Amino acid sequence: MVVSPASGWRAALRALAGPSPVPGGRALDWLNFFVADVQTGFGPFIAVYLTGNKWTQGQIGVALSVGSAVTMLAQVPAGALVDWLPRKRLAAVLGLLAVAGSAVLLALFPAMLPVFTAQALHGFATCMLVPAIAAITLNRVGRQAFAERLGRNARFAAIGSAVGAALMGACGTYVSSAAVFWLAAMFSLPALLAVRAIPRHEVAADPELAAAVTPAQGRPRHQIRDVLTDRRLLAFALCLVLFQLANAAMLPIAATEVTRQAGNSANLVIAACLMAPQAVVALLSPWVGRAAERVGRRTLLLLGFAMLPLRGLLLATLANPGLIVGAQVLDGVAGAVVGVLVPLIAADITRGTGRFNLCMGSIGLAVGVGATLSTSLAGGLAGRFGNSVAFLALTLAGAVAVLTVALLMPETRPERLYPAGTKPLPLAGA
Repeated sequence: MVVSPASGWRAALRALAGPSPVPGGRALDWLNFFVADVQTGFGPFIAVYLTGNKWTQGQIGVALSVGSAVTMLAQVPAGALVDWLPRKRLAAVLGLLAVAGSAVLLALFPAMLPVFTAQALHGFATCMLVPAIAAITLNRVGRQAFAERLGRNARFAAIGSAVGAALMGACGTYVSSAAVFWLAAMFSLPALLAVRAIPRHEVAADPELAAAVTPAQGRPRHQIRDVLTDRRLLAFALCLVLFQLANAAMLPIAATEVTRQAGNSANLVIAACLMAPQAVVALLSPWVGRAAERVGRRTLLLLGFAMLPLRGLLLATLANPGLIVGAQVLDGVAGAVVGVLVPLIAADITRGTGRFNLCMGSIGLAVGVGATLSTSLAGGLAGRFGNSVAFLALTLAGAVAVLTVALLMPETRPERLYPAGTKPLPLAGA
């Protein structure tokens, strides 16, 4: 009997996934996998691509900041829009189409205006995709299974990122740097098919869950204000601003260093820098989802944030491309923690308010502010004083982020869901 490569991939993913999921769970797995494939083409590969097209470090920093700035400005309106749309799948479709369009624009026109336009389009698309997938997930599995399902989402996203990084690194090395973006656009097609395979009846029968994801008619408008001024949300947003201030520019700056040292093999090294943390995310994310319900959110946030200053110090002192890849493992620990906890804490804060996606948009705004500041400031420091100084500045920002979590971030886990002596309900393979 002949087994096709596609069948082999499906079997491997089924083995990682475990038992049969809830209806639409397999499609959600594939959606996370292929969305991660699509998104892998952006970020570090852009830095390599533009460096190869004679862009300066400062120009690359500005280009990356354009996408971050658009993401920052569009987050809250996009979250409110996803809340308003009764069909969350439509938001995911729009986001995927926008990402594909930005990838094609980058591949065709590496000039300043088209690159800035593509970055802006990608920033808008991300604003739609992240809350849409989180809302679809919450609708599919329910509140008590949400944490563990987020871990599963992160696992498939990590596998997708690793596969995408490997393929794009090979294409960038052996075909051309522009081939990375053509491949990213192609990955949007199976992602759209995965969205189509998710059942249309997206809102769960549980009325409390439905209230968490779809605002009801006549609900008081002051609830929007209450959500946006919630002390837990404000503290978490500040923590994420500092996290992204330390994190966003680390790999792009490392990518320019790798490009200078590795030459034609830079795309392969960047692919390895992406694959190493994604392997860690794939391994850790399900555990993070379970641990978040047992030990709480705050303890895990401290663990994830502590990886930032350690990684910054390593990147500041390491010059060998292979050692830079090893330092990226710490990014996997932080990525697993933050990737699972962001939508989970948003669900904690907005339980019963119908403003989950608005909260996700507000958190995304904080992430965008931090990322914009990071790429702009660190890019300027790297251009004027060198990469080591930039990494040390990012390390300091990471240390401040850890202190902020320790001093300001409250625990958000709703204890009443899990009375003393009980355990979270099993996910039943979902």
